[in-house]
This record gives sequence, structure tokens and C-alpha cells, in this order.
Amino acid sequence: MRTSSRPFLISLAALLALVLVPVAADRFAAARIESRTAKAFQEGMGTPLPPQVHVRGVPVLTQLASGTLRHVDITAHDIPADGSARPLPVTELALSLDGVRKSDDDKEARARKAEATAHLSYPDVSNALGIEIDQAAQPGRISATVLLPLDSEVKVTTAVSAASGNRISLHEFQVTGGELPAIGRTLLDRVFAEPIQLRNIPEGLHLRTVSTTATGLTARFSGESVTFRPEEGSEEGSGEGSAGRAA
Repeated sequence: MRTSSRPFLISLAALLALVLVPVAADRFAAARIESRTAKAFQEGMGTPLPPQVHVRGVPVLTQLASGTLRHVDITAHDIPADGSARPLPVTELALSLDGVRKSDDDKEARARKAEATAHLSYPDVSNALGIEIDQAAQPGRISATVLLPLDSEVKVTTAVSAASGNRISLHEFQVTGGELPAIGRTLLDRVFAEPIQLRNIPEGLHLRTVSTTATGLTARFSGESVTFRPEEGSEEGSGEGSAGRAA
């Protein structure tokens, strides 16, 4: 006598429903958090488009119940740098956040620790300095072209490194092509004397290293207790701004 498979199919369908419904609810919760975070970050940072946001780890609902998201990745593009004499936009900022909690009043979020990588394009660096900048042949150096009267030009290189207060230091410039008159040296001394201040960097992140690539500078940050305040702008002269809410 053949046994019917209907009870087995019904049991299997019920089991799948028990599994898939929580998974769908968890994915919905994650998508909602990611959408809200992207919107808040865009409003706080003034980016033209919302960033990409990914909440890592499952289940997300359990993380929400505990009040802490284990890990959040945010990638934003074209972050402006207003309120500076030499504004340097951030072409791309990739944030990796651990232990993200929001405040009781929902006005800020804080990551237990964070790492970030910022890409600064050479055209933006050139606009900030007022001279044409490109990658130099030597690692850790950039090339600058200085235009002089009578359609002449001088090429120099300068070393780049991280300075305190989230600034990029330009130092040890060397002439690599052409003759540099006294007026040109005075100009370069003035351009390179003051480190470039990076704006709109979340509070608590500190610049660790700066390296050169074919397309721009790569600045790496890390920090603990990194704070995001979507409703406030960056503070003049502090070197650290506020970013969109991370939860």
C-alpha cells in the first residue's frame, strides 16, 4: 500500500514558512536601517547622492533589540568641504564601523571604533592649492607644475604625510625641471607652508597615513567613539566635522 506524500509536503511547506518569514522580516529591517542611514548621511554631509550603506551580520532584528549594530559599512562620494580658505572635497569616503549605537534623543550615533579611507583626486587637490598637481615618480611624493611669466614653467615634487588635526603636510619640495626664480620659490613656500585641512571628517576619526596613487591621495583614518551628528555642520578650524547618522 503506497503512503501518500501530502502530509510530508504540508509539513515541508510549513517549515519553509517558519524559516522564510523571519528571514524576510530581518531583510526588511536591514533595508529600512540602510535607507534611513543613507538619507541622514546625505543630509548631514551634503553629498549629491545618498551613500551605499550595508548592515552586516544576521539576525539584524536581534541587533536592533540589543540597541547595537555589530558592523556597518558606508561608502559616500563627492563630500564637499565648505567654510575653508582651501576647500578640498573628499572624492570617496569608505567607513567601516563597529558597535554602532544611537543616542536616546536620536540626534546622534556613535561607533565604538571605526576605520575610514578617503580618496582625494588630483584635480581637487590642484584646485585647493592653486597649482597643477599629479603623481610623482617617487613613492610618497606628488609633482607640481608652477607657471611662470613668458610662458615658462617649473616642475617640482613635494613629500606628503599626515599631520596633526586631520591635516596633510606638504614638505621637502625639490625642483625637477626648469629654473625656479626667487619669486617662484616664495610662491611655493607660501603654498606648501600650511598643511591642507581635511573637512567633514566624522568626529573621533584621526588621520594616520597619506599615500599617493595614480589618481589621487589616499588618506587612512581610525578612531574610537566616533560620533555622527546629522543636524550639525563642520566646525571652523576644528578639522573634524559631523557626518550622517549611522543608525
